[in-house]
Amino acid sequence: MDVVKIDYNYKGDNALKELERITSKAAEVQDNILCGILEQNKDTQYLSKYMKGSKDVLEFKRSVPIITYKDVCPYIQRIANGEDSSLITGHLITEILCSSGTSGGEPKLMPTISEDLDRRTFVYNLINPIANKYLEGLDKGKTMYLNFVKAETSTPCGLPIRTVLTSYYKSKHFQCRPYDPFNDLTSPIQTILCEDSNQSMYCQLLAALIHRHKVMRLGAVFASAFLRAISYLERKWSQLCQDIRTGHLSSMITDPGCQMAMSSLLASPNPNLADEVEEICGRPSWKGILCQLWPQAKFIEAVVTGSMAQYIPALEFFSQGKIPLVCPMYASSETYFGVNVKPLSKPSDVVFTLLPNMCYFEFIPLGKNGTLSFDVEDEEVVPCDKVVDLVDVKLGRYYELVVTTFAGLYRYRIGDVLQVAGFYNKAPQFKFICRRNVVLSIDLDKTNEEDLHRSITLAKKKLENKAFLAEYTSYADTSSVPGHYVLFWEIQWLEPDDEEEKLLMEECCIAVEEELDYIYRQCRKRDRSVGPLEIRVVKAGTFEKLMDMIISQGGSLNQYKTPRCVKSNSAMLKLLDGHVTASFFSPRDPTWSA
Repeated sequence: MDVVKIDYNYKGDNALKELERITSKAAEVQDNILCGILEQNKDTQYLSKYMKGSKDVLEFKRSVPIITYKDVCPYIQRIANGEDSSLITGHLITEILCSSGTSGGEPKLMPTISEDLDRRTFVYNLINPIANKYLEGLDKGKTMYLNFVKAETSTPCGLPIRTVLTSYYKSKHFQCRPYDPFNDLTSPIQTILCEDSNQSMYCQLLAALIHRHKVMRLGAVFASAFLRAISYLERKWSQLCQDIRTGHLSSMITDPGCQMAMSSLLASPNPNLADEVEEICGRPSWKGILCQLWPQAKFIEAVVTGSMAQYIPALEFFSQGKIPLVCPMYASSETYFGVNVKPLSKPSDVVFTLLPNMCYFEFIPLGKNGTLSFDVEDEEVVPCDKVVDLVDVKLGRYYELVVTTFAGLYRYRIGDVLQVAGFYNKAPQFKFICRRNVVLSIDLDKTNEEDLHRSITLAKKKLENKAFLAEYTSYADTSSVPGHYVLFWEIQWLEPDDEEEKLLMEECCIAVEEELDYIYRQCRKRDRSVGPLEIRVVKAGTFEKLMDMIISQGGSLNQYKTPRCVKSNSAMLKLLDGHVTASFFSPRDPTWSA
């Protein structure tokens, strides 16, 4: 086999050429990646246990088990406590990355090596050249992209523990990068590196307003973070205008880096700009506010797939549907996966082309004949011969993603369920369906994140023209018998009417239950093992308080995702219950027949 050279130092048109090359030779690149991982890591304690020093690919596929986090966690903890990186990788582990922890519970700790930054940078370098094929001129202006870091901790042996984005923003790949016209950020680096998210947000929004006529692209990592910025702007726009008008930074900004960076942007008073912003922000409705504040903006970049799809209506409200929503990439703390090569696709149609030079990909088939069923349980031992390679997946089929990385994850189950949606050259394209490990369960019923989101999406249509659902989460209440599902909804009413509200919310309860699966409805109607679904309406701003609490406990603003399920006796549940204004139950059983 010819060895396919892997190089990650591409930008602009060269990055696009490399994308064509690696996707056209997907099988060869994947073989090369796996051979490279085995050559580098064959003598590690983990691989030696199964392969005894061999670097044979077939032996790897026969002998190395498919694992979950609990299987590799003891090795990572030993390295965190001071043992050598050679437990799992032939390269030095330079830092430990922590996941956001809001999809499935406690944050996971992931090993990373210095070369991983090259791979992540390659993905970042692809995003805007791809977008520029569809929206020209992105290299002619600035980018208002809100980046945040999180205070880091360290392992007992001194390795930094950071989020993946904090790792990138603190790296030379970001801080020492040469000028890139596609990524000319409005935010000075010092404001991004400020660990006080309140001061960082203030300064980044101030910089974006100062450059408002030059901004070509808006965005944040997740849609939730971008909407958090709009909410912050609603509260702070008057003070921001005062800073612009006087040329003096607010006294609330005490971070020296922020003060230094913003002093040059506020070198002189600009009352005309302040008047412009004040007139726009002072309007009674903020519908279309993004178009008005940043009139040159060509798209909003953020993750709007999976549970983030909940935020699409709000984004469309603030942009008046005139600014396309672009979901550019698919990534995790474990590794980066792929890019969206058709950035102007509707959010519901977004698919990601997996990049074969990122890691070694395998897939656990789920269901048959294109129908999703979780015939492989989360903690089940998966036979080695059950998985398929990247280039062997079938159109329309569902799979669980498995990765092998240079940093020491071998045949690791990511927990994401994907559906093959097509091919880009010889590389498959996938639609993200859901996370496997976010479920509601009372008895025999199992409701995953996708089913929950679909049911709520259909049910909230009952609110149209009366209100809109701003945010939600769920809880399996087993404090009584039978237990029942609880949905916490934050609703913005357009025409408050208490009598109509009760009927409308009961209709929403019924609509959610009717869209849940056969087993749930069987448990409700025949077995009576699940009680009527309940919607608890919470005060406006409750979910923002929830975000604040999670971030204050060590979560990352950059990586924050509203948890779609909260646990009993948790601080999150207590906060939500403390802000309930009304409660409604499904008034009848859902339809079901044997």
